[in-house]
Amino acid sequence: MNSFSSKIKKELSKINNLSNKNLVKAELDGYLLTLSTNKFVTENQYNINRFSKLLNNCEENNYKIEMQGKNFCITYPRRKIKISDENRSEEENKALVRGAFMSSGSVNNPKNVYHLEIVFNNEENAMKIKKALECEEIESKVLKRKNIFLLYIKDGENISKFLAFIGANKSVLEFEDERVIKDMRNRVNRLVNCETANLNKTISSSVKQIEDIKLIKQKKKFDKLTAKEQELANLRLENPDLSLSELGKLLEIPISKSGVNHRLEGIAKLAEELREN
Repeated sequence: MNSFSSKIKKELSKINNLSNKNLVKAELDGYLLTLSTNKFVTENQYNINRFSKLLNNCEENNYKIEMQGKNFCITYPRRKIKISDENRSEEENKALVRGAFMSSGSVNNPKNVYHLEIVFNNEENAMKIKKALECEEIESKVLKRKNIFLLYIKDGENISKFLAFIGANKSVLEFEDERVIKDMRNRVNRLVNCETANLNKTISSSVKQIEDIKLIKQKKKFDKLTAKEQELANLRLENPDLSLSELGKLLEIPISKSGVNHRLEGIAKLAEELREN
């Protein structure tokens, strides 16, 4: 499991709601919704402790914890899950979703791609969590992949709402901090790319304009241009890196970008005629 997911689950494991039997049952049911056997395996001790406390509070004491390699494994009695989509409080919804996430959920580090998922063994259970999220206006999708079903969220805002909903308040702040930095970086990159594109366009246009002017002078037809076109042509030769707006401001009588463009069209037309002859 990635470190960001571990940090979230460690925070969730400390939520103190074990005195409320309804919330304990809802959270335990959330765990069980993702499991296909009577075993829960995790690499984190705090998660196995949370699961065992939920069992204890539901008076399910007949379980066994052992190590399987580096993982903790808890074997527990099979328990029937009866979840009604109606008459469930918001706090019970939170506990249910939290249990499912604790059992088989993960979140990418927000520095990378936004992605949260919970793995289920059947579509029906995945849809129960999806409906619980819909009640809180948190958008998610369910996808079948081979023999499993993934409930997933790829939108940063909805992931943030999800984490807040299940009680991972510290993790929400960290997620939002990274999201702001990432979004700002993307915005800057877009601006830089736009400026670069505009600069490349200006340079390409300037090169063509200079080629036209040099051709006209080479062919000794510069006097065929109007006085205003000649003034602009000389300015362009002297200032190859300026934009049309900047060129317009340097003229004896300043003109707009469209006015500069109109004079350049006259220069380009003469150059084209000379190329054809």
